Amino acid sequence: SIERPPGDTAGCTFCHTSSEERCSTCHQRHQFDPKVARRAEQCKTCHWGKDHRDWEAYDIGLHGVVYQVNKWKPEQFDFSKKLSDADYVGPTCQYCHMRGGHHNVQRFGTVYTSMGMSMADRGAPIWNEKRDRWVSVCDDCHSPRFAREQLQALDEAVKDAGLKYRETFKVAEDLLVDGVLDPMPKDLCPDWSGQHLWSLKIGAYHDGEAYGGKTGESGEFRMSNCTDVERLCFESVGYFQTYIYKGMAHGSWNDATYSDGSFGMDRWLVNVKQNASRARRLATSEKKVGITWQPEEFWKTGEWLDELTGRYIVKNH
Repeated sequence: SIERPPGDTAGCTFCHTSSEERCSTCHQRHQFDPKVARRAEQCKTCHWGKDHRDWEAYDIGLHGVVYQVNKWKPEQFDFSKKLSDADYVGPTCQYCHMRGGHHNVQRFGTVYTSMGMSMADRGAPIWNEKRDRWVSVCDDCHSPRFAREQLQALDEAVKDAGLKYRETFKVAEDLLVDGVLDPMPKDLCPDWSGQHLWSLKIGAYHDGEAYGGKTGESGEFRMSNCTDVERLCFESVGYFQTYIYKGMAHGSWNDATYSDGSFGMDRWLVNVKQNASRARRLATSEKKVGITWQPEEFWKTGEWLDELTGRYIVKNH
């Protein structure tokens, strides 16, 4: 989204600039009351939405329901106590992620996977300490065995999602390599770095010019000025896979399944395959009748926008 005009990305910049890593974001500037910062809703300002569905997953999960129906009862949730002394009837965001008042929120994740969007070997020894720490939070209220069973369920759900992730992206990659993606990277408005790199080639591992760049150059996820296939791939992993990860991690199993979690990844995989099938049939037909396809002009300026950041950079700098 960084390539889009400021008016289009207000929701991004509000959290990632003015609010990020400031004390007053959680403690509220005109109050700065720890009792306020200990309430789960304080995290809701930023941690919600399609690609970081933390609040929704917590709110409709079992823990969130316990919190919502008891949060006004001081005997159940005494927010005047420090987190290190908290004896809540159910966990809040802060109780788990800022255990004891520790302000490194990622410390109590299980594996670092960019909000669930990147793949990792969740059982690798490097993650043992984080996973043991996660279990140690759960066993405040549950048995360690129960906590590890929930962690195993999360692992299995993420593993299944990863299979769909790889298959979906492979269909799109084959279209690109075979030259039937509509349009190809070279036919698009430049990305925010001023280059024509394929949006799904993320990370410094380019292995050929077919992806629109030199070895070592990386693309960036695009949500605009890209093919429908690429957008579906992004939404599959950027939205639906994170629903699965966040839902399972927060005890919201229905969210991981029905609310565009695993069901959403199924649906988008079929859509990508259907798009690929149509594109290949059309390319075959055009070849038979001698049609040479030319991309529409609007792709070069960025869909309906006159100016995107990439085009501005190339034009002026």
